[in-house]
Amino acid sequence: MEAEMGLPTFWDSNERAQRHIAKLNGLKKSVLPVVAFQRKVDDVAVMVELVEAETGAAHDAAVAELSGQVDAMVTELDALEIASFLTGQFDRNNAFLSIQAGAGGTESCDWADMLFRMYSRWAERRGFTIEVQDVQVGDQAGITKATLLLKGENAYGFAKAERGVHRLVRISPFDANKRRHTSFCAVDVIAEINEEINIEVPEAEIRVDVYRSSGKGGQGVNTTDSAVRITHLSTGIVVVCQNERSQIKNRASAMSVLKARLYEKKQDEQRAEMDKFYGEKGEIGWGSQIRSYVLQPYQMVKDLRTGISTSDTQGVLDGDLDRFVNAWLRAGCPRHRNKDIQMEE
Repeated sequence: MEAEMGLPTFWDSNERAQRHIAKLNGLKKSVLPVVAFQRKVDDVAVMVELVEAETGAAHDAAVAELSGQVDAMVTELDALEIASFLTGQFDRNNAFLSIQAGAGGTESCDWADMLFRMYSRWAERRGFTIEVQDVQVGDQAGITKATLLLKGENAYGFAKAERGVHRLVRISPFDANKRRHTSFCAVDVIAEINEEINIEVPEAEIRVDVYRSSGKGGQGVNTTDSAVRITHLSTGIVVVCQNERSQIKNRASAMSVLKARLYEKKQDEQRAEMDKFYGEKGEIGWGSQIRSYVLQPYQMVKDLRTGISTSDTQGVLDGDLDRFVNAWLRAGCPRHRNKDIQMEE
């Protein structure tokens, strides 16, 4: 691929050249760290021989140096192992992450707002860029629904571990009697589809509604009919985008999300396994949660799929989610055990 970049005709098509460079850079990010780590393994093998040849104080100093080197390599190996799991067709793509309040009324709306903050902070920790596509404010508090676009290397590969129902147990700040309440929210994650995947959505199959944007935003957002809602008539999938001042831009963003959802749904229909995306999520209520966040009477966050738990509830709500994401990837989800099914042309 590097040799192709040296050909006189390489830049005849700027779009093709950019795709080529992006693919090459992605391959380098996968291969070069492994090559560099192998060199360190070879260096450590040499250090072991030197340690065995030393005696006295020199031997102790060499052992300490070798131990420090190995400890650093263990951390690096852990990151390489996690990266090796991200081999799905769309794992490198950006991700649309949606939060939907479920059973619990105002409590669930507040819980959805807490999840919005948690995932925003987690994305920042991972170095992802966040674009808010849509936020629907609750009647009394919090939000009923929100959609974020996470942009960055392997955004979908990491974020898809969060797909499912999330349960919160706490003393309600909205209950004058200070009783314990349980709330539920559903999190959906789909990959942003690139230009290599051709999804045709005829105009006759969709209904487009425009209306005035709500929630936070400048005057240009809230005083014009810039918000766009697209309904796919045959499947009932509804997509909303209102983050841009331009109706045209909001429509383009909404169509991008709709195509991604349609592609994901098509793949699910072709899978023989019962753990399909829409089936995994289930009802947004009791018995379908993937993770429980208990703040009262004790503090514990436990992932019910992997058994990973922690008492650092505040850290988790501040975006410290990697322990759960990494454990899920290591456990080998169905999407890693089975090959992605390609849509027919």
